[in-house]
Amino acid sequence: MKYSIHETAIVDDGAAIGNDTRVWHWVHICKDAIIGERCSLGQNVFIGNKVIVGNNVKIQNNVSVFDNVTLEDDVFCGPSMVFTNVFNPRSAISRKDEYRDTLVKKGATLGANCTIVCGNTIGEYAFIGAGSVITGNVKPFALIAGIPGRQVGWMSRFGEKLDLPLKGTAQIECPNTKELYQLKDGQVQIIRG
Repeated sequence: MKYSIHETAIVDDGAAIGNDTRVWHWVHICKDAIIGERCSLGQNVFIGNKVIVGNNVKIQNNVSVFDNVTLEDDVFCGPSMVFTNVFNPRSAISRKDEYRDTLVKKGATLGANCTIVCGNTIGEYAFIGAGSVITGNVKPFALIAGIPGRQVGWMSRFGEKLDLPLKGTAQIECPNTKELYQLKDGQVQIIRG
């Protein structure tokens, strides 16, 4: 295996780290974590035991990826964004057997300081705005902003806002990639790409 780990990082025996992954200052990776290839884990990142990180994932500074979180390929986690894994935590009550799964699908972006409440799925190439709080599932390609997070538009795979309505039927071509996006039945998909 060929990866880079800063001398201040703690990587527990048993953790799996893919080739060309970079682990920066004061990172802690727990023993059962699985991290893919070409990832970057910024300063002060924590990766729990029951965590799967796909390939080419960028986790910026001060992010804790707790048990039962899965990040698919090409996910971006902005600085200081937050995952949870217990829906109703209490210090005096152990709820480790009640962790809820969180799935962040391929290519999604989680903006700086956003919060993802556990038990939800973030769809492919969704874009969660900085500071948003996600309390439910997010559609693929959805642009989300606010507290609580609400859909305010659609994003392309390239990361540009698409000029599509939230409802109805419409099509638009991405000016950067020439992919053709179609909105139908409340969902966006690529029909030419």
